Amino acid sequence: MGETEEIFTCTMCGKCCQGFGGTLVSEEDIRALAAFVDVAPEAFRRDFCAVSGLGVVLAQKPDGYCVFYTDRCSVHPVKPAMCRKWPFIEAVVRHPENWAVMASACPGMKADSPVEKVRQVVAAELSSSRP
Repeated sequence: MGETEEIFTCTMCGKCCQGFGGTLVSEEDIRALAAFVDVAPEAFRRDFCAVSGLGVVLAQKPDGYCVFYTDRCSVHPVKPAMCRKWPFIEAVVRHPENWAVMASACPGMKADSPVEKVRQVVAAELSSSRP
């Protein structure tokens, strides 16, 4: 078992596709997603995005799920960077105690992982995913 699997194994449950304030999307994400769903980036922004305090996010359906989630992610091959990184996010490096809180909504996250192990693995994952 690798270090990542010691604290997280994705169960493909879709819980990360619901709530949490939306999925931030970059211009690169928007271009890739727009091409995948075969619309112009401007139309994609208008039809599939919303603006939040942090920037542009994917719209959510009334049930709180991402507009692209049905029984699974319909844009998985080009999912946004934020989705690819989950749950290895910068905020966990700064506040690893949040891991247990996040794990209450994600069955793949091991809530009882030691704080220092969480910080170490998340930091390593983030550094390996940077260009």
